[in-house]
Amino acid sequence: MKNKITLLITLSFGLEAVVKRELIALGFHDLRVSNGKIEVDAKIEDIPTLNLWLRSADRVLVKLGEFEAKDFDTLYEGTHALPWEEWIPEDGRFPINGVSVNSVLESVPACQSIVKKAIVERLGDEYDTNWFEEDGAEYAVKVSIRKDIATLTLDTSGTGLNRRGYRIHAGPAPLKETLAAALVQLSFWRDERLLIDPMCGSGTILIEAAMIGRNIAPGLNRAFAAEDWDKIPFTAWKQARSHARSCIISDKELNLFGYDIDEEMIYASKSNAKAAGVAKDIQFEKKDIRHLWIDQEHGILISNFPYGVKMGGYAELNKIYISMHKTFKNKLGWSVYVLTADRKFPDYFKRARPNKVRKLFNGALEVAYYQYFGEKPLA
Repeated sequence: MKNKITLLITLSFGLEAVVKRELIALGFHDLRVSNGKIEVDAKIEDIPTLNLWLRSADRVLVKLGEFEAKDFDTLYEGTHALPWEEWIPEDGRFPINGVSVNSVLESVPACQSIVKKAIVERLGDEYDTNWFEEDGAEYAVKVSIRKDIATLTLDTSGTGLNRRGYRIHAGPAPLKETLAAALVQLSFWRDERLLIDPMCGSGTILIEAAMIGRNIAPGLNRAFAAEDWDKIPFTAWKQARSHARSCIISDKELNLFGYDIDEEMIYASKSNAKAAGVAKDIQFEKKDIRHLWIDQEHGILISNFPYGVKMGGYAELNKIYISMHKTFKNKLGWSVYVLTADRKFPDYFKRARPNKVRKLFNGALEVAYYQYFGEKPLA
């Protein structure tokens, strides 16, 4: 088996530039970027590194093949021609997950059934059997058919990369960890700068910032599906984790502050930060955003604002917006970043029009990331 492979990094729409920068920082340069995904040429041993270190991507997939499929025969033949036996052992479990968009083959269950049959028959010929117990490691197959082009992949991550393993407690509308990391990376925040989240919920934005500041690999304390794969040497996972631990910066002071009106959320934030290993880096305190007092001339605010529900409706939300404006209208050294689905936010925060507005998705919910740049502090 060739050591060179193609990996497909999936991600939420709008985060392509963020994940591209992450990949470049990890030493990958031949990148093919398109909506919601990035392809990269890699080695098998790169799979552990990417799963451990990617902060804002959703999954790391091995691309087995891609071909036009306008009917079930071509879908079957194209799938059957791929070298599944190079990855899936005789006892491997290979559930099929599918999606079809703007394609002749509209029935996802039918497509999944055809792909399953093709793989079973290919492996049956290889292992001289017509029955598979599928009681071994999981090799989840994903079939994506978009505009009649079928892409077949194997999922190395298992659960999504947003599942870091530290979130013991979550609020009623939790922010995905991968999106929280992206919000920080899209801001002007650097590890020496002050960062606050005045409506911190379960603390995800600040925890992700602390992990970035301390250079903690986001996947260090979780498991991945491909750890059980025969084709990836155990030593590759061991070495990747050992290297990640050696990269952690322990002797750095971070200025991170989180506030929330709900005492239960403050407890949740502290518990989650402790589980993430960054409890000492963040100060959490119960405080109403309307009572927030800022005496520093420069800083960064990043927050995921409520969408008009959990704070008691739009009347209450408007009070929050007005308070935000009063607090920061003359704080020109503060960069303010707000994620919300409420398109009226810029009408209330009147310090200036947003410098940038980026359309993002928190799960299936479309949201906007309003970015107001502050004056840079003197060196």
